[in-house]
Amino acid sequence: MIRPTYPFAAIVGQEQMKMALLLAAVDWRLGVLLRGDKGAGKTTTARALAELLPKPGRFVNLPIGITEDRLLGGMDLGSTLKGEPALRPGLVAEANGGVLYVDEVNLLPDHLADALLDAAATGVSTVEREGFSAVQEARFVLMGSMNPEEGSLRPQLLDRFALVADIAAIRLATERREVVERRMVYDTDPSFFVAQWMEQQTYLQQRIAAARVMLPSVRCPTAMLEYISTIVCEHGVISLRADLAIARASCAQAAMLGCEEVTAEHIGSVLPLALAHRIARSPQRPPLPGTSPPLMPQTPPQSRESEGTDEMTEQRFSSLSVKTPELRWTVDGGRSGATGGRKRQAPGPVVRTKKNERPAELDSRFSVLEAVIQTGQPSPRPQDLYEKMREPLVRSRFLFVVDSSGSHAAHERMRAVKGAVSGLIERSLRRRDEVAMIVFRGESAEILVAPTSDVATALAALEYLPTGGRTPLAHALELAKELVTPETLLLLVTDGRANVPYGSDDAWYDALQAAARIRCPGLVVDTESSNNAFGKAKELADTMQMECIRLSEFEAGYDFSVLLKNGVDR
Repeated sequence: MIRPTYPFAAIVGQEQMKMALLLAAVDWRLGVLLRGDKGAGKTTTARALAELLPKPGRFVNLPIGITEDRLLGGMDLGSTLKGEPALRPGLVAEANGGVLYVDEVNLLPDHLADALLDAAATGVSTVEREGFSAVQEARFVLMGSMNPEEGSLRPQLLDRFALVADIAAIRLATERREVVERRMVYDTDPSFFVAQWMEQQTYLQQRIAAARVMLPSVRCPTAMLEYISTIVCEHGVISLRADLAIARASCAQAAMLGCEEVTAEHIGSVLPLALAHRIARSPQRPPLPGTSPPLMPQTPPQSRESEGTDEMTEQRFSSLSVKTPELRWTVDGGRSGATGGRKRQAPGPVVRTKKNERPAELDSRFSVLEAVIQTGQPSPRPQDLYEKMREPLVRSRFLFVVDSSGSHAAHERMRAVKGAVSGLIERSLRRRDEVAMIVFRGESAEILVAPTSDVATALAALEYLPTGGRTPLAHALELAKELVTPETLLLLVTDGRANVPYGSDDAWYDALQAAARIRCPGLVVDTESSNNAFGKAKELADTMQMECIRLSEFEAGYDFSVLLKNGVDR
């Protein structure tokens, strides 16, 4: 007996996520990315949406380990080995009329993500293999989900999703209780639970069906299109996909509400979904309607500060040009970037083939050609088989933990800190690498830049980072531990003068305990002034089994070749 799917109408809260998915159900061109905390109900909601679509609507779950042939379609292995070559459809064609869901889409290789998004945008899947060609309809609702802690999407790929819903796990105790209660009833008797929500489900199905019929007749006046473009330009968004996504989503929203013409209210309701992931974090950008203010606050008036205290008004320092090394590191038997760390990672693009009587992935074209050459028949023997060899996927995460407490305002030392971090980011990141940044000042630490491949975003956030307050080092290291992956290289930039406890009454003890729980290659950059030095950064480095160098060595043009070979490479 097939277990009924959890009803979409029974999902508690998460209004932004549900709105984005309903808009996509009306207009299949609105691909949706669900981005946020683990355990927030992303997959459950995605599966539930398929039940609201007109039948037959399949829910196709795209596995992370998929190959290009399985995704887009390829040669049918059974027919080919019988000497009757034929094409078989891929998952994008099988999802036609339904939902294609990609969990952990940020772990999907770039070449597969490009192909998938192209098919989703055009509604057509074109397959060309070994002289055969087929064009198949592929009009499906594309949904992806990801946890930013596990890596980010390239900005170019992120932009291809029309809408992005940022999801946080429910924090209110009453709502969490309601989620658990409903789930327990569903687990006990799924059929009974689904029947309880049938009326609301039918209502949503009827709204979607009516909106789909109405959508072609919904008008978006020229004045509203100009309003959309004005908002996009004010937020510094370059991609024209933003304008198109807002226009399409506004039309879908109007159709859902039974309106024949798009209004400013329709546009305002979809703006956070269409723009939030396309805006670089900058204090000059105006906030979106209904969203929080910019990440980095304006600078209060400057004040004088002495070397020995963190208690000060926040200041902002521009970066100073500092000579930095290029950080490259190897793990996992010498392969760059720890490619073996993610066992669920999909294979890379095919770069060559080789003969193998027991191929892990058969190259049918070369196998058939070899059989024809050797025997004159298109039926390969074991000795005729070829295996596809794929390019290994390499992605390193550079995690910067930056001390921006008041002690770095003395002698404007923060200028050198910013310059050193900026230089390392610009020189070390490659296309598939990503950077994340944690900063700490005041009473707590924060993730200033979630893992991303967008270097410009990271540098802009660092440039406008204020300096001042106390040193919550332990909290920063606890946050860092959550972002460490098998591919992470940690760079801690601090003077080590922890003075904010985190779990006990001793701030330094808490910092050492947090440091001891971090296990990854790394480098500690000691920013302490040589006058009245305590050597705390060196003690931290020893605890984490990392190398420690002084910030002044960056400025002096230190030779890092020996350090990178003996210290960071592991």
